[in-house]
Amino acid sequence: QLQLVESGGGSVQAGGSLRLSCAASGTTFTTSFLAWFRQAPGQKREGVAVIGRAGLTKYADSVKDRFTISRDNADNTVYLEMNSLKLEDTALYYCAAEPLLPDLWRYGLDDTHYTYWGQGTQVTVSS
Repeated sequence: QLQLVESGGGSVQAGGSLRLSCAASGTTFTTSFLAWFRQAPGQKREGVAVIGRAGLTKYADSVKDRFTISRDNADNTVYLEMNSLKLEDTALYYCAAEPLLPDLWRYGLDDTHYTYWGQGTQVTVSS
C-alpha cells in the first residue's frame, strides 16, 4: 500500500522552471516504478516520465530534454524537474506508483498499469 502526496505546483511564465515533489508513505516505495502523468482540461491523461527501481528513465517526446525525473529512496520521494516550460505544459500533474510494472519501456507511460495515485498538483504556464 502506498499513499502519494504531490507538491510544488504553481504558476510560472513560459520559459521558467518548477520542481514537483511527490512524497510517499508505505513499504513498497523502493521497489516500485514511479511516474508523473498530467491532464489538461478536456484532454486525456498522458504519461510524462517514469523511473524504474534502478533509475532507468523514459520520457514523453513532448518533454524530453526539458524535464527530469528522479527518486530519493531514502526520503521516499520522487521529483520532476521542469525547465523551459511552455504554455502547453499547463495541466494537473499526478504522481503514480506501481510495484509490479512488467516492462518500463512498454507500459511506463500507460496510466492503466498504475495502482497508486496522488491527488495532483496544478501547473499553470502563462505567456
